[in-house]
Amino acid sequence: MANPDLIYEIIILGSGPAGLTAAIYAGRSRCCPLLIEGGQPGGQLTTTTAVDNFPGFPQGVDGPELMDNMRRQAERFSTEFITGEVSKVDLKERPFRLWIDETLYRCMSLIIATGASARLLGLDNEKELYGRGVSVCATCDGFFYRDKDVVVVGGGDTAMEEAVFLTRIARSVTVVHRRDSLRATPVLADRALANKQITFRWDSEVTEILSNQSGVVGIKVTQRNTGTVEDISCHGVFIAIGHQPNTHLFEDQLEMDTEGYLTTRHGAETSIPGVFAAGDVQDPQFRQAITAAGTGCMAAIQAERYLDDLPYDPSLTCQKGICRPKPR
Repeated sequence: MANPDLIYEIIILGSGPAGLTAAIYAGRSRCCPLLIEGGQPGGQLTTTTAVDNFPGFPQGVDGPELMDNMRRQAERFSTEFITGEVSKVDLKERPFRLWIDETLYRCMSLIIATGASARLLGLDNEKELYGRGVSVCATCDGFFYRDKDVVVVGGGDTAMEEAVFLTRIARSVTVVHRRDSLRATPVLADRALANKQITFRWDSEVTEILSNQSGVVGIKVTQRNTGTVEDISCHGVFIAIGHQPNTHLFEDQLEMDTEGYLTTRHGAETSIPGVFAAGDVQDPQFRQAITAAGTGCMAAIQAERYLDDLPYDPSLTCQKGICRPKPR
């Protein structure tokens, strides 16, 4: 059970692939980490029915099963878990301070693995159909739509990358964009426009996702200028209207890019020594389970090295009898 009276060597925020990998490495190094799960323990992979591209699973693995295995592995190395939403952080001085409601937790190093949330369309059934025809990642799920008809929603760089990628797999790709021109950079826009496998529906919005017991069977598209409604048959809908990194807690404390992703250097280091970031919270480009796990590994190793360089403080003994020998 987590003890607010202790000063933890490492606290990890987030329980997706990045956070759990960090916990495994930190636990094996006898750093006795505390991992704080948010409102969705296990992260986005818990909503994915099949993961085919995580190494070591030749037949694929269910997302929830993969995350449960990672959690149990972290528990094996004495990671403590608590569930709660961190409401405030103070990184001005060490020990760093975090609050869950009114309860204060302190740590000498912090690993942020809070992820990023895909922006959705706001339709009634899109979350219900997530993993059953609705996706936010062509690289992750495109394989399941081989020789099928798919729709990509969006007109930016991500949407065009997804659309072109899907032409290698799907039978047809339809791009639905609410404007009359693409927002993507010229090189990506030109590549998509020149691809004969991609059909564009301009000035249009997806107003309904059609489904049956098996999953998605089509969409309703409304033409914004005329109000005309058209049904388009498809097996998959890839929503590519951007992601929002879960970094609001760290505004005005940590360096971020223009989109709000945490800026890292030399691996997982942030702008404050002792604070590290891993996974989608600092990765606007790849957003894969395996890349998140890799950065989680880096964050834990760098946090351990950071702790090794701190002056010895006997008050930091975790009272569990399994911490690293001290003094360091």
